[in-house]
Amino acid sequence: MADTTLLAKVKSALGVSGTYTDDAISVYIDEVVDYMRGAGVSPAVINASAGVVARGVSDLWDNDAGNTKFSPYFHERVSQLVLRS
Repeated sequence: MADTTLLAKVKSALGVSGTYTDDAISVYIDEVVDYMRGAGVSPAVINASAGVVARGVSDLWDNDAGNTKFSPYFHERVSQLVLRS
């Protein structure tokens, strides 16, 4: 389950309030964080990059049935963050 601080930051970045969508957003945060770790981004850099995590969550959230993918911006930022890790 996503860290509560990261969840709060991602929700703020996405303009989401209340707790109704917390479970769904947490699942997407977990997916994005796992992707970033797999790419080589360190946990410390991930925790300091809530905006990038929010971008990834938004990419997954706003999916088009069968066409879900991360945006080019998300991929570029993850590549940059790997270099900082």
